[in-house]
Parts: sequence; C-alpha cells; structure tokens
Amino acid sequence: MFVLSNLISAIAYILDYVLVFYLYIIIARAILSWVSPDPYNPIVQFLYKVTEPVLYPIRRWTGSYSTGLDLSPIIVILIIMFLQRFLIGTLFGIAQRLG
Repeated sequence: MFVLSNLISAIAYILDYVLVFYLYIIIARAILSWVSPDPYNPIVQFLYKVTEPVLYPIRRWTGSYSTGLDLSPIIVILIIMFLQRFLIGTLFGIAQRLG
C-alpha cells in the first residue's frame, strides 16, 4: 500500500505546485490590468490566454462588466486557496493513512 500512498502524495505535491504557479499568473494578470500593457507583447498574450478561460465565466457570473470593478481575480485566488487547503490537504491525509 505504500506505493499507492507515495503516488497520491506525489499527485498532491504536483497539484499544489500547479496551483501556486497559477496563483502567481493570476496575480501578474491583475497587476497588468492596472497599467496599459502592449497587447502584442508575447508575455501579455500568454497571460491573457492562460487566465481568460477561468476569469471570463466568473466575470460574467459577477457582472463585473456593468460595475466596472473586476473582482474575478480575487474570487479565483480564493478558489485556489480553498483547493490548496481542502483538496491538497485531503490527498495528503489519504496518503498518510495508506502509508
């Protein structure tokens, strides 16, 4: 059973790193929204392409277009923090019980 425990633990670590990396991408996108970046810059295009599929549905759900205040990055950051505490913590707990 220790093999399954190590597998679940490795998946939890990888998911945690992916969530942290995406959290930094969301923060960079939010900071870029404060300035007027060059839309043809490859880094700006990458940030928009990676974050827009997640931010757009939340923007549509919260109605940020009508208010002018975009809360979608904050909501996504809170969702990422919840997933880190709940999902990653649960996976580590399962791996600990199996090992």
